Amino acid sequence: MRFLLLLLAIFSSVTAATKSSSSHIATPRRSFASLDKEQTKKKLSTALGLETIIHQRGGEAATAAATMSEPGLPSSVKLLIGAGGIYSAFLYYGSLQEDVFRYTSEDGTKFSQAWLLQVLEALANVLVGFVGMQLTGATPGMPKKAFAISGAAQVSAKACTSLALANGLSFPVATLAKSGKMAPVMLGSLILGGAQYSIREYLQVVAIIGGTAIVSMGKKKGGGSSSSMMGVTYIILSLVLDGVTAGFQKRLKAETAKAGVKPKPYDFMFWTNLYMCITAVVISGALNEIGPGLAYCTANPEIFNKIVKFAICSAVGQSFIFYTIANFDPLILSTVTTTRKIFSVLLSIFLKGHSLSLTGWSGIALACSGILSEMAAKMGGKAKAH
Repeated sequence: MRFLLLLLAIFSSVTAATKSSSSHIATPRRSFASLDKEQTKKKLSTALGLETIIHQRGGEAATAAATMSEPGLPSSVKLLIGAGGIYSAFLYYGSLQEDVFRYTSEDGTKFSQAWLLQVLEALANVLVGFVGMQLTGATPGMPKKAFAISGAAQVSAKACTSLALANGLSFPVATLAKSGKMAPVMLGSLILGGAQYSIREYLQVVAIIGGTAIVSMGKKKGGGSSSSMMGVTYIILSLVLDGVTAGFQKRLKAETAKAGVKPKPYDFMFWTNLYMCITAVVISGALNEIGPGLAYCTANPEIFNKIVKFAICSAVGQSFIFYTIANFDPLILSTVTTTRKIFSVLLSIFLKGHSLSLTGWSGIALACSGILSEMAAKMGGKAKAH
């Protein structure tokens, strides 16, 4: 109960910050009438320039532009709030996800209803997204079909990750493998789009995939479950679906621009997770996971408690992501989420009993070097753009 109250308090502060940012956008516009004509023209010119930037960067940039100029908390404090919230929520989220699929009941059975888990996670995000959308204002005219396709692809990718864990793939291996999601994107672009990539980009992908494979083979005997072929198959399928999801998300942005709407962060959170939830309900129902899964949770309150916390961490973590987007450049968010994955792997190894050989640790180093190289390339590209 204390955990739930704490997370709800954090969410309230995040949504309040977002709402505060929105209120600051309107404040300068009310002062136009009191200025002389020349000052008004300059202000209007600045406002029009800002609207152009907002149109180019999406709805999130509106809040970001206002928040960056408001005389409130120092940027260092805002970064501490955003990054700290993301780290706290998603490090615990990863730990709980691993606990759910490593849990063994007294009769020796395990929780295997991965699609039911996605129903509960998406439902928590829908509820938080709905509250946030009411506080910040809902955007009318959303392209529902595009959200439905994007949501279905995204929840399928997440379910495959859970199925990989349920089928014996260790959490560190799964997390490192998911960091190589640029591999299917590159492959699809090469085959379908004729894209070209630098040698550095190829080496980054090879480092991540090669390091993950080395970690998978470098576990000491007795150091936990080995990675099954079915688990490996599911994580590969998850990566492929990540690539598909990225394509659908680009189409979603194009559809919203075509419809002339600018979705706010909680619009994205609500509508995407609503269709994720609907997709998961349909598939979990077709696979007969709902009844047995709920019965297992009823018989094992310990795992149900972990699942509830897991779902709440997902929703609160998303809110902190939106807070960070509202206050900083997207590159800051990318840096935080990228390093979070590395810490998740290390936390799992040290706290969950994953014993690695020297070969396994060399794989960790190789994969992390690929992840950090990708992050450094993004930062270098941003610096050149300025």
